[in-house]
Amino acid sequence: MAHMLGTQSLRVSLPDRVLLDDITLGIDEGDRIGVVGRNGDGKSTLLRLLARHQEPDGGRVTVRGGVRLGVLSQQDEATVDTTVRQRVVGDRPEYEWASDPRIRDVLAGLLDEIDLEAHLADLSGGQLRRVHLAELLVGDWDVLLLDEPTNHLDVEGISWLAEHLRRRWNAKDGGLVVITHDRWFLDAVCTRMWEVHDGVVDPFEGGYAAYVLQRVERDRQAATIESKRQNLMRKELAWLRRGAPARTAKPKFRIDAANELISGEPPVRDTVELTQLATSRLGRDVIDVLDVDAGYGDVRVLNDVTLHIGPADRIGVLGPNGAGKSTLLALITGELEPQAGRVKRGKTVTVRQVSQRIEGLKDHLDSRVSDVVGRYRTSFRAGKDEVSPGLLLERLGFTTAHQKVRVGALSGGQQRRLDLLLTLLEEPNVLVLDEPTNDMDTDMLAAMEDLLDSWPGPLIVVSHDRYLLERVTDTQYAVLDGGVRHVPGGVDQYLKLRKAGATGAPADSRGARAGGAGSSRTAGSSPSAVSGAGPAAKTSSTAAVTGAESHAARKELKAAERRMEKLSEQTKKLHEKLAAHDQSDFHGLQSITEQVQALESEMMGLEERWLELSELID
Repeated sequence: MAHMLGTQSLRVSLPDRVLLDDITLGIDEGDRIGVVGRNGDGKSTLLRLLARHQEPDGGRVTVRGGVRLGVLSQQDEATVDTTVRQRVVGDRPEYEWASDPRIRDVLAGLLDEIDLEAHLADLSGGQLRRVHLAELLVGDWDVLLLDEPTNHLDVEGISWLAEHLRRRWNAKDGGLVVITHDRWFLDAVCTRMWEVHDGVVDPFEGGYAAYVLQRVERDRQAATIESKRQNLMRKELAWLRRGAPARTAKPKFRIDAANELISGEPPVRDTVELTQLATSRLGRDVIDVLDVDAGYGDVRVLNDVTLHIGPADRIGVLGPNGAGKSTLLALITGELEPQAGRVKRGKTVTVRQVSQRIEGLKDHLDSRVSDVVGRYRTSFRAGKDEVSPGLLLERLGFTTAHQKVRVGALSGGQQRRLDLLLTLLEEPNVLVLDEPTNDMDTDMLAAMEDLLDSWPGPLIVVSHDRYLLERVTDTQYAVLDGGVRHVPGGVDQYLKLRKAGATGAPADSRGARAGGAGSSRTAGSSPSAVSGAGPAAKTSSTAAVTGAESHAARKELKAAERRMEKLSEQTKKLHEKLAAHDQSDFHGLQSITEQVQALESEMMGLEERWLELSELID
């Protein structure tokens, strides 16, 4: 493949250290490269050097003649008296740009809900980011250099961008270098990885999953140097291989090597232990949102919502911006009273939320990190282990030097990690996370997920980070058209629902309204056991399909629904039995929990089959 762009012996020095030292890299036609590394290790600097927006202290950047570079930086500029249309398509007449399929695709994918005549100065930060990304993507470039393009994009926007980049060039044409903490995006788009660390850039073949495997192998060879990072990445590899069917269906790394590496790794979460701990702390009743209408003043945001949160539920919440996700969280936390219906909470329930605005740190900005943590408690229970706050700080990437820094002087990602830690030290028994991944690199995201694996209670996560949702939650719900509905097919099903809604196609009714008590596969969570919420949920998706195959599929579908209803009821009774059981009888508790797990496993298989049958007869 022809060489397009490269570096020779690049060196960049800071007053206190060498940021990049003797870096020689090449970008050839067909390369799709993802860049990862810790915050501050030089990822954005490397991209600026490749774009020739910054001069190195040593070495040089070479660009083949005629190669056109398109660059997206992290800084978005709102030019005064400039409209969205002017920024994206310039002064070209409408008939010219409207006839270009690439421009139409970009406008539909990124700016569908933004007025083209709006002034840039009047846009929100997220809208401005979309405009700058659209301005770049409508151009004709040979190489794209993207710095955090997924910032401010929702799940749909990220999915669209990944698909756009996959088909923008032929497989052996064009070049892409992208910095992002979105690990799903890296796996979906990239065929090579660069890890920037300690002044060097290590190349890896394949996407994020392949990078994890190769990094584990590298760390195994240097276990005495990076044992903590090794263990963490081994755990993430185990999840990649065991927990994500979309990845295992098309692995980008050697399956035999991966299986050998994880052969002794336990599951990422000890479900039995966490369920016992959660039940002993919370009992049977946690939070029930019952037939609730909610909104602000005369504006109604949610209609007729029912959601049951059990003692061991790990729930991911999906939805477009403005759909009502924050309203749902406010109902759960008690910050908002319903306009109709009621929210029922158990007597021992204590809810804490880690918000996007990092409000938990506003009273500590002038204090040192170690002093702030020391005010809370001297120990913290992580699963069955008692650990010190200092150890938790280390697990979240705070070195001894970082622990002596003022809170106000920390980076955005460090503040977000500290806010999560302080929330955990308060020892609530229900944890709500609102966009917790902002400003974090992939290593810190893995560390945060590792900590959440030991969380013994209900976990509700709102995030546009698809990887995070699949990693730390067991079931997902979508806030759509004023309703909350279970999406047993996860993010993929949610995207299909959104696409169907956007095109006017019939939306499926498989997820219907939120329900379920106890674990992730619980009473009320089967599609037939709950009623629709909002217009999308009430629309029938069954197309007119004829033939013996359709008849057999419908028959099997009804049988599956009946079995799912029965399993839901059995699971509910077992959870009630678990809550009422003598908590000192470990063997009895384990026996009940194993029965629950067996039912949930069967439920998961039935739900997958239910989805297949539904699509067959749609």
